[in-house]
Amino acid sequence: MDLFEKLLQNRGPLGKHSKMAHGYLTFPKLEGEIGPYMEFKGKKILNWSLNNYLGLANHPEVRKVDADASAQFGLGYPMGARMMSGNSDYHEQLEAELSEFVGKEATYLLNFGYQGIMSAIDCLLDRHDVVVYDAESHACILDGLRMHIGKRFVFAHNDIAGLEKQLQRANKIVEETGGSIMVITEGVFGMSGNQGKLKEIVELKDRYSFRLLVDDAHGFGTMGKTGAGTGEAQGCQDGIDIYFSTFAKSMASIGAFISSDEQVIDYLRYNMRSQIFAKSLPMPLVIGALKRLELLRTKPELKDRLWEICTKLQSSLREKGFNIGTTSSPVTPVILKCDENQVAKLAIDLRENYRLFCSPVCYPVIPKGLIILRLIPTALHTESDIEITVKALEEIYVKLRNNEYISSEYAVL
Repeated sequence: MDLFEKLLQNRGPLGKHSKMAHGYLTFPKLEGEIGPYMEFKGKKILNWSLNNYLGLANHPEVRKVDADASAQFGLGYPMGARMMSGNSDYHEQLEAELSEFVGKEATYLLNFGYQGIMSAIDCLLDRHDVVVYDAESHACILDGLRMHIGKRFVFAHNDIAGLEKQLQRANKIVEETGGSIMVITEGVFGMSGNQGKLKEIVELKDRYSFRLLVDDAHGFGTMGKTGAGTGEAQGCQDGIDIYFSTFAKSMASIGAFISSDEQVIDYLRYNMRSQIFAKSLPMPLVIGALKRLELLRTKPELKDRLWEICTKLQSSLREKGFNIGTTSSPVTPVILKCDENQVAKLAIDLRENYRLFCSPVCYPVIPKGLIILRLIPTALHTESDIEITVKALEEIYVKLRNNEYISSEYAVL
């Protein structure tokens, strides 16, 4: 029995199969150890592509609250948009607790992250305003900017000098239009793992007038002393005018929120079309989010364990000579030279022969000739998981150098 078999044999019980489009995928039951693995076509697979940083997705306390709330309310309630018949004490409680946690005056709950940030950008900008944004901003930000009918300028990723030049251009325009400037960046960039240079951007406010909107989807719950995000980690949370995050990462759920001054949030409540004309976030998701936020606040050991695994994984990869870029967050990109026509064969080899699953990223998301195997560590991964993964990647690297993925044998599903 090899190392892979030993690891997977010791992982704990699996539930019954549920049919998926490309095989059979199984996730763990509550009994026993709840690890970061799945079952695909009868094989146990170690999974590095889980949006579950703190391991809350299958946490027993979370599962109980989710089940109890679903039993009490079902997924139908509340039956209406927030402004009509869709408000509740639970919605307001969650908004208040999120505001306190991230250090902002007020918060507005959103049904989805991707749709939420798009709609917020559309709502906060008009044709007189100018937006300046980081070139590596997430697709949801770019899609939101496509709806902006005013001027927009992009600066090279984390290039503060470039940002300042664009602010100078933007300032000349708003002097004529009477509009305002908004700068948009991310707390943690989900592909590279780099942190946005939030503190340096905030310092530019001494010379330029603008509001800063930060999408901190990967930073909320993982960054900072309390987990309040990348702004807390960099000591500049107060300088972030509009703070956005999703429940889909550290809280392993559905929904999102946006926090700011009370005046800004009130404006969003009565002008943000995707929320005004949409059904309110269902009660089980709201009550479940309250429980997840409670655990995030009261169990710092979850974040501590995430960072133990993250540090071990990244140091192990660097020791073996892998290029993981300049990540300064749990997001761990393994950057390899690889033609895009070999990517599928490599991913199949990892899954079928090494029992590892991680999302490969290739052109057009990144330049041709490169591939990123993006590893997302969680509080549920172990040192054994790291050992098996690094060993597998070493072998994959040798196969790439020997052009083994050009052959057809890996192409058979």
